[in-house]
Amino acid sequence: MNQPMYPAYPAPSARAQELYDAMLAFVRDEVLPAEASYAAYRAERGPADHTPPPVLEELKEKARARGLWNLFLPHESGLSQLEYAPIAELSGWSPELAPEAINCAAPDTGNMELLHLVGTPAQQDRWLKPLLDGAIRSAFAMTEPAVASSDATNIETRIDRDTDEYVINGRKWWITGAADPRCAVLIVMGKTDPTAELHRQQSMVIVPADTPGVDIQRSLPVFGHHDQHGHCVVQFTDVRVPVENLLGEEGGGFAAAQMRLGPGRIHHVMRALGAGERALAMMVRRATTREAFGGPLAKQSSVRERIAESRIELDQARALCHHAAYVVDSQGNKAARHLIAEAKVAVPRAVLSVIDRAIQLHGGAGIGDSTVLSQLWAWHRAMRIFDGPDEAHLATLGRAELMRAPLFELPPTIHDQFA
Repeated sequence: MNQPMYPAYPAPSARAQELYDAMLAFVRDEVLPAEASYAAYRAERGPADHTPPPVLEELKEKARARGLWNLFLPHESGLSQLEYAPIAELSGWSPELAPEAINCAAPDTGNMELLHLVGTPAQQDRWLKPLLDGAIRSAFAMTEPAVASSDATNIETRIDRDTDEYVINGRKWWITGAADPRCAVLIVMGKTDPTAELHRQQSMVIVPADTPGVDIQRSLPVFGHHDQHGHCVVQFTDVRVPVENLLGEEGGGFAAAQMRLGPGRIHHVMRALGAGERALAMMVRRATTREAFGGPLAKQSSVRERIAESRIELDQARALCHHAAYVVDSQGNKAARHLIAEAKVAVPRAVLSVIDRAIQLHGGAGIGDSTVLSQLWAWHRAMRIFDGPDEAHLATLGRAELMRAPLFELPPTIHDQFA
């Protein structure tokens, strides 16, 4: 079958356009004005407090009233990934508020995806329904401090069967959301059979957060910024759950992790584009309102070039993101895996570049807490590590490219005569 010369993206449905317009108004009229209340609450409580600011629940009610709820999951929203991408981008303008306000925040989205795809009816009734309703939050426990978790086969946490229970022992870290008092459940990945084939050693189990032996320890800061939901160290000591809590099949943990991370990666980069657009908007405002050396910064050619470079990089990154989303819709996650990997590398790089330029243009205001820029930089720098570091994706992409057949048989060169 001949490949098309270029993909012809379908036009967004009327519903997708309506939801985009509603999201645009919601971010403008409700989310951005609420950031001051959110920040004041967190400053008053201090970084060690992880209770959600009341404004979050207010925003969630307003979002649901506008039909902006669970838009990430096609089964719930009816949106394609390509249709969801611009809406997710809008949420990225306010990453601490908007994604949760519309119930499209990680790690819940990935966990809901897993429960939807491989959860049993009983598991879906117990955990998926309240997650979809926004009544609880969740965490995903895979990464470990003692091993290179970029290779998921390294995971050392043990999940041993004892008659009708699984017993879990291990130490995890960077477990996002575990410090939030609303976190009711963790999906834990560990080894059930260390003697099996390498990619069949791991399994996932559902662990209620209040299970004896689950010790949610300190939350780790990201470049000094303490997340409200927490990125925690979690110790599992003789944690017992019934065998019915196995998610999917025994030995299917690695495949389930890939299933979960695929959509998660592309949703992260969709939101990242919104952060980049916010940083660019801040650059433009700064350049047109700040004067130095006898005139506004916007008069300086170097500033204009930085703004232009930022626009080019964001548009390039968006094109890659949307192409990956289109292939997910038209051919599935497996066919899109390399495009998703490309986007996971390219988009955070582009967004970080834009944020860095915005910080430079803001000077001292860019590196403190008087603007959102330092916080945006910290999170998107971390994005180059979580959900697979750049190096892991580049290794996969390089291997795939080396195996790709060239479009044409290349003609001989002078060098070939001496080979």
